Amino acid sequence: MSLYSNWTDMVVEYVKTKGEKAFWDEYSAIETKIYKDLLADHKNVKKVVISNLAKEYNTTEEFIMGFVDGINDSLNNPYDLESVDSNTELVFDINLEKLYFNMLDAKADYLYNLPQWDGIFSVEKRHEIEKEYKDSKTVRNENKVGRNDLCPCGSGKKYKKCCGK
Repeated sequence: MSLYSNWTDMVVEYVKTKGEKAFWDEYSAIETKIYKDLLADHKNVKKVVISNLAKEYNTTEEFIMGFVDGINDSLNNPYDLESVDSNTELVFDINLEKLYFNMLDAKADYLYNLPQWDGIFSVEKRHEIEKEYKDSKTVRNENKVGRNDLCPCGSGKKYKKCCGK
């Protein structure tokens, strides 16, 4: 069984036995510590092995795998998570704009409000990324059907006489 499968199974079991709040409290505390360190040293690409990172942050390899799962989409070279094991060397070459965007998308205010972001992006840049995020969630219907156009349902009637009633 892969470390990624162990992570997903562990989450299910943890939530069943201790509850969802307890899981998020523990996981977010670990995640926050790691992100603080990564963002504080954002100019250097960190190379790590999951087992060593687990020891460094005094947690399990499964929780570290969860962190890798969370950051994976923000890496310049994402990993096939099913093939990652305890001894795989990971290179955290992070696309910081994408990371900030993904934190907004995850609604992880405990992460995108970290003070370490102050040394990375200006307030204006963060607002720009936030605007881009909000715009990505806005649905716009570009092809508006006019009342005298043919109905898009394919009936051959004008929209106003068909589906536009």
